[in-house]
Amino acid sequence: MEAQENIRNAWAALKLVRMAIEQTCPAGVLPSEEAVVLLYGPEPVHEGEALAKAIIETVERLSR
Repeated sequence: MEAQENIRNAWAALKLVRMAIEQTCPAGVLPSEEAVVLLYGPEPVHEGEALAKAIIETVERLSR
């Protein structure tokens, strides 16, 4: 049971990060949840990868 709870907690945390990115970063830097599954995969680590890339893209845009 503990492993399932950890996965649920990971998804909950990732949703909070996604919400923050969607509210503050430029449109288009973060693919939709459905697109993340197709582009990266269905696991929490794949969502994390997409979120990290969105943050990096935003910082790069601001640095130009």
